[in-house]
Amino acid sequence: MKKIVTVAIAGLIASSALNAADIKGSGASFPYSVYQKWISAYNKDTGVRVDYIKKGSSKGIKDIKARAVDFAGSDKPLSPKALKQAKLYQFPAVVGAITMGYNVPGVETLRLSRAAIAEIALGNVKYWDNELIKMANPNVKLPHEKLTFVHRADGSGTTYNFTYYLSKSNSEWNKNFGAKKSLNWPGNQHIGGKHNSGVAALIKQTPYAVGYIDYADAKNNAIAMATVENREGYYIKPELKSFQTSAAKASFDPKKDFYAIIADPSGKGSYPMVAATFILLPKEKADTNKKVTAFYDWSYKNGKDLAAGLGFVPLPEALTSKIATYWSEKGIK
Repeated sequence: MKKIVTVAIAGLIASSALNAADIKGSGASFPYSVYQKWISAYNKDTGVRVDYIKKGSSKGIKDIKARAVDFAGSDKPLSPKALKQAKLYQFPAVVGAITMGYNVPGVETLRLSRAAIAEIALGNVKYWDNELIKMANPNVKLPHEKLTFVHRADGSGTTYNFTYYLSKSNSEWNKNFGAKKSLNWPGNQHIGGKHNSGVAALIKQTPYAVGYIDYADAKNNAIAMATVENREGYYIKPELKSFQTSAAKASFDPKKDFYAIIADPSGKGSYPMVAATFILLPKEKADTNKKVTAFYDWSYKNGKDLAAGLGFVPLPEALTSKIATYWSEKGIK
């Protein structure tokens, strides 16, 4: 009996070792879908096992500061000062978009102005036939039904980028709330979901709901997405072409550890709610960092189609070259 138990324990240990990841990460749920595609393809090509758990940007940042993971994902970039204090490196991974997903029975197309989005977030729009919504949708029969605003319940880089956009588009929001990863949302017609997948689930199961959600989760859950007004006054559909137009406006400086918030770019064809998502690495773990950068280097070069297929914008070669130089200078390539 003792021998059988010993053999069984040894088998469990071997199985655990076989399934153990070579590098582990946690954080932002915004890029989770593309990271999973990259991880699977990278493992198939190289045999290297990468594990990434979606927890939200706030928890990812906490994990990497505590050195509980090898790398972290965050949709909210850290300033050079914050990186220095935490002894971290930072670089962008991919660019994605935040959409206004909605569930209004009978309404297949919807346009939302900058004013309407802000007033919805502020809790001032109570019904779907509110004049602010009707003005942009003269040929749509909007019901006199209570509107429910769905937001993230956890600390989130998606929330940070959405509220950053609100701060740029609405003076009241900028004065009273600003850009934050989490907040007590105003009004009494809102509900919160954990991670972007939680927001997607709430929008789907709540008639007359609207909420901010990443494009990939909205698309994967067959959630209708509104056409939204950009800063130039044009209504732009959430699609890869408009995301690419916006991403082209971004400026990432390696001397500032690529710190950049790219929401609400200028330009006639720019989609207004775009965000880069970033990777954080501990400065003291050079050998492990080289494994992480090898994964992202492979993903930059081989994962472009996978990213684009999910509605993400792959980083241009000019930027990935800067990132590679940054890695080399830090001794992590």
